[in-house]
Amino acid sequence: MRNLATLPKPVLLLEVLGVLAVIGALLLVNGWIAAPDFMAQKSLATLLFFLGIALMLPAAWLMMWRTARAMAPQLFNHNHKKK
Repeated sequence: MRNLATLPKPVLLLEVLGVLAVIGALLLVNGWIAAPDFMAQKSLATLLFFLGIALMLPAAWLMMWRTARAMAPQLFNHNHKKK
């Protein structure tokens, strides 16, 4: 059986980009990096935070889907035999 936590490379890349976006938001809020002059620092941090969460959602959804299929395979079996 395939490991439930093994993610495809595109989903893993989205997860990494999401984590980096959330880290960037944290660094902006704490003032460790400066925002560009044309953007407000808090609005950029908020945008990065929500973007990071949105980028991490596919990996979470895929892991929940695989877990549900492993825990209750009869719910996802479309080829039932009628008695």
